[in-house]
Amino acid sequence: MSYCRFAAELSADTDNPNKHYHDHVYGFPVAGDNELFERLVLEINQAGLSWTIILKKQAAFQTAFKGFDIATVAAFDDNDRERLLQDAGIVRNRLKINAAIYNAQQILAIQREYGSFKNWLDSHHLQDKAAWVKLFKRQFKFVGGEIVGEFLMSTGYLDGAHDEDCPVWAKIQTVLESVRKE
Repeated sequence: MSYCRFAAELSADTDNPNKHYHDHVYGFPVAGDNELFERLVLEINQAGLSWTIILKKQAAFQTAFKGFDIATVAAFDDNDRERLLQDAGIVRNRLKINAAIYNAQQILAIQREYGSFKNWLDSHHLQDKAAWVKLFKRQFKFVGGEIVGEFLMSTGYLDGAHDEDCPVWAKIQTVLESVRKE
């Protein structure tokens, strides 16, 4: 079953966070670097788990990672690592926590060179997934093909987030057209 069909079959009053994510977040372009960083960290933490678990933990992740402020996370030290490892609200995996901190540091370097993480992504746009994965593996940690693909689909850089007969797909196309005109 496609993600679109799965989400469409959820009732409007469901407490399943996938419905809202599908209808309002997944595949829509993201402009802010902190939001892009958040999406990358969430995708990394989803590895080996269900996306539903990650969505249910999203608020705890936002608190634990200080609103995903890139400069703040890049400065996390051993005390912060230990705090995160003890936080039952998030995924307590040392490799994923270390990757989030390292990746924040990498994004700071990208921001210095390109002005923003978004500018860096835009400068590499219109690549296929394999090229994106290669690029991400050179730049970041804990970024395999599935993580990179989902990150890019979820932020509008790769097609495939929605079936073309999904009503959300049409909304995203409208948003992408207006972004391209800017």
